[in-house]
This record gives sequence, structure tokens and C-alpha cells, in this order.
Amino acid sequence: MGFESSDDACVYKLTDDIAIINTVDFFPPIVDDPYMFGQIAAANALSDVYAMGGQPKLAMNLLTFPNGKLPLEAVKGILEGGNDKVTEAGATIVGGHSIDDKEPKYGLSVTGFAHPDNILSNSANAGNLLVITKKIGTGILTTAAKVDLLTKEENDEVEATMAFLNRYGWEAMQGIKVDGCTDITGFGLMGHAAEMARAGNVTLELYSHKVPIFPKAIEMATMGIIPAGAYRNKDYVGGDVIHFLSKDPDRDADLRARIDCLYDPQSSGGLLIALNEKDLPRLQEQLGERGCETAVIGCFKPKRGKYFIEIHD
Repeated sequence: MGFESSDDACVYKLTDDIAIINTVDFFPPIVDDPYMFGQIAAANALSDVYAMGGQPKLAMNLLTFPNGKLPLEAVKGILEGGNDKVTEAGATIVGGHSIDDKEPKYGLSVTGFAHPDNILSNSANAGNLLVITKKIGTGILTTAAKVDLLTKEENDEVEATMAFLNRYGWEAMQGIKVDGCTDITGFGLMGHAAEMARAGNVTLELYSHKVPIFPKAIEMATMGIIPAGAYRNKDYVGGDVIHFLSKDPDRDADLRARIDCLYDPQSSGGLLIALNEKDLPRLQEQLGERGCETAVIGCFKPKRGKYFIEIHD
């Protein structure tokens, strides 16, 4: 697999029974606690392998930090957080590289494996339903946290959601025919769902009222607390989106806030899973058993003009 359909990782067929999945991801801190930052960054990097249908096995640290200006205790916390999350994934950190830089950044280069027949593309077929495995709105809420607009409980929930491994969504897919999968990261729900529609040459009807969104994120979006990346995502996808708004000004205000959340860039977001309706009950049961969201948020239809139609009702 290459670059044709914006897939989440490189896949190389080694033998008839083994495919290698390679990916890399790292970014600057989005939370204050070094250990939690390490967990989130690692979960985010591991996610691409799960989205491709594989299991991570090897990881290498990528770390930059201002030597002499960032306490070594903080560096230790970042690496411990990453190591603990990799261990939870059943993988092993086997090395890495660090450089002196003005800003701390951390992530992983990850190698995973899968049977070639089990590789998942970020595509979808007409008739597929779209299921999401995590709440969205973390980009808005981490922005709000920077200006102390979240309670400790709200902040803890956001951080725990970002650190939650997509391993559990991947496990829930086992034994189920899944036609496509991707993870939600910087392009937001709208951007990544649009890539699935484009890759499958289909139209997505997205039901925004069914999308699990942090209530606080909707509140913050109403106040205009939205990261710059959300506006870039709107520019990226906007030409393929049709919004259906009601005639009620009060209701439309809430809908517009939800729309902003749909474009919100996520750090270590959940999986988007495309599958047929007959396989949905088993998937939802297995997702629920593993603490994942189980919401059906859309349906892929034969292409009709636009790749992306957003429905509000």
C-alpha cells in the first residue's frame, strides 16, 4: 500500500502470511504532565497500526528537548509514559533517538504485523455504516485547559480519553468483516471521514447529533474557543460538505457549535470503522465490553455529487 488513498501507514508484504506495517508520529506537549504527555503521544503513534488492522510489536523513541532547560525528571516522565503505553499495547521499545531542540517533542516510530488478508484501508463501500470508538472535542478542550477553563475532573477525563489505546477498538473488530478503518487525528472527524468517502468513491451521510462529543467541548465551541487547526480542516474539507440546518435560531446555534467540534483536530482520537449493518450488533457488543464508544454516526451511500453530506436532524 502506498500514497494513493491517504492510508494511515505503510504496508509491505513480506511473505504470503506476514505484512509489515510501518508508521511514525510525534508532536509537542499538549498537556502539562510529562508522564501523561508520553502516554498520549505513544498511544497516538501506535494508533496507525491498529487502524490498518495490525498489531504493534516494535517501537523506537523519537525525542527532542532543550538540554539544560528541561529538567531531566520531566524527560524521564515522558519516556516512562511512552514505555508504559507501549507495554500496554503488547509491544517493546527497542531504541530511539534524541536531539537537542528548543521545544520538547515526543513520539514513536512503530512497526506492526498483520496477515496480508487482514489489512484494512481507510476506504468504505456504499451501504456501510460508520462507527466511532471515542468521544471527540479533545482539541477544543486542551485549548480551553491552557486558560484554566476546565475543572480537574474534566481535564482528567480528556487526558484519559487521549491516552486510551485504540488496541481495544482493534480487538473488538476481530472476527468481524470490516470494510474500512481509519483513526481520527489532526484532520478531525470530518477530514478523516471524508478521506474514507473519497477512497471509496461514495457519499457519506453524517448524523451530527449521534456523534459522541464532550459536552464541555460544545460549550467551549459556543464561546468561540476553537483551535486554529479546526479552521484549516474546514478549508480542507469544506467544498465537499452540505450542512442541513433547521429554521430555529436557538437550535441552529447548538448545531453550529457541534459542527465546529466535527472539524476539531484530535490528538490520539478514536477509530472510524466502516462495516455492514448485519455485523453491527456484534461489533457494538465487543466495543462496549472494552470500554469504547459504540455510536453509529453515519452511512455511506452511492456517490451523488458530493463526497460528504452532513445531515442534522
